[in-house]
Amino acid sequence: MLYVVISILFMKGFNVDDAGIVSLVSSKYLSNLLAMPHLLILLLAGIILVLYGVLLSKFKGSYKGIWFSGLGTILVGLVVLCLPAFNNTAFYPSKLDLQSSLTIYNASSSHYTLAVMTYVAIGIPFILGYIVYVWKLMDSKKLTKEEVTNEESY
Repeated sequence: MLYVVISILFMKGFNVDDAGIVSLVSSKYLSNLLAMPHLLILLLAGIILVLYGVLLSKFKGSYKGIWFSGLGTILVGLVVLCLPAFNNTAFYPSKLDLQSSLTIYNASSSHYTLAVMTYVAIGIPFILGYIVYVWKLMDSKKLTKEEVTNEESY
């Protein structure tokens, strides 16, 4: 895992200058990470949460490690998606013609579509909260043998 993170940070990235010209730059993703310290904090927090969840599950035999690992995975995934998208970087580079690469500016939708997508994205934490709530309700009362073998509908 460490090798993959280090190789991504030091690989060449696709920079977009003020005129919209795309060019290859060494260690672009490392410079993006250093230019956006909030992403660095999220990355480190995500890695720590994943490791804590794995260690909690492995050495303490706890089932609560999934919550820490799940949140850590979400944070690391968020950083992986944001790192090549922000800070004047082409997130979908074209190998044939660098100037045809997709950036956050030329790949964005209309203002209306972005507004609708923002409202949908704001609802995601409520959906995750609902999933956690229902999961806890389902786990609060265990099934009995009679409930499983009984063919009557409830």
